[in-house]
Amino acid sequence: MSEPKPTVAVVQINGRADWNANRPVVERLIAEAADGGAGVVVLPENLLAMPSDPRELIAMAATDTPRAVRDLSAWAAQWGVWLVAGTLPFVPGARADNDRVAARTLVIDAKGQVVEHYDKIHLFDVVLPDGESYRESNTFVAGDRSVVVDTPAGRLGLATCFDLRFPELFTHLAAAGADWFCLPSAFTRPTGEAHWHVLLRARAIENSAWVVAPAQVGRHADGRETFGHSLVVDPWGRVLEDAGEQADCLRFAQLDYLWLGGLRERFPVRDLHRPDVFPTGN
Repeated sequence: MSEPKPTVAVVQINGRADWNANRPVVERLIAEAADGGAGVVVLPENLLAMPSDPRELIAMAATDTPRAVRDLSAWAAQWGVWLVAGTLPFVPGARADNDRVAARTLVIDAKGQVVEHYDKIHLFDVVLPDGESYRESNTFVAGDRSVVVDTPAGRLGLATCFDLRFPELFTHLAAAGADWFCLPSAFTRPTGEAHWHVLLRARAIENSAWVVAPAQVGRHADGRETFGHSLVVDPWGRVLEDAGEQADCLRFAQLDYLWLGGLRERFPVRDLHRPDVFPTGN
């Protein structure tokens, strides 16, 4: 890698109910990230909208999503940055029944071209200890493909929010050469308070990789609250940046590959995996 310390900008927003409201906030933060020297800007889950009813995203997939993709591509080209834009509702594959949508993260290069995408694999179908329930499978169809892509900040493995709880995905991404993971998220406040920091740090430590997690924060149109605390965690498990509960903000971090090379040489956890005993799968 020609640049040993590429800069990544992490965006945290209090998502509004539609793209018209989110658009100026996202545009401003991408511009500020570029001005701050970031080569890659990462954006949170439900970037398009946090509506009062998640099923509204199905109609938005046909109307607002194409507009948002055009906007994001134009901003990436205008400011010469890569974007990891997650997530937007997309009609998956050849589906045209408008029954459910994919929660899709786009990787957009500095020319404004979509070079890769990832559809969230693990859907949040749970009942929390306080009785609050979520059933993402009512709105979303699960993805079935893991994704690793080369970026100016290194080889990137993609995941989304609830994927964090499934370490086998990250083991597989690391086996495919991922040096950093990006995890666009909208963690609930109860689950975030309980598990966010410890799980992100664990995924970094287990795989000797950075974890970059842009998040939603605050109360949204449906009355529910997200945890915030967008993080950058280094491969030793140290929290380099934490956005706390600040709305509509940025954090910057450098990914030091010279340091990472030394760490992996001294502490070669990747090389000591036993795929003959524990296959990583496809």
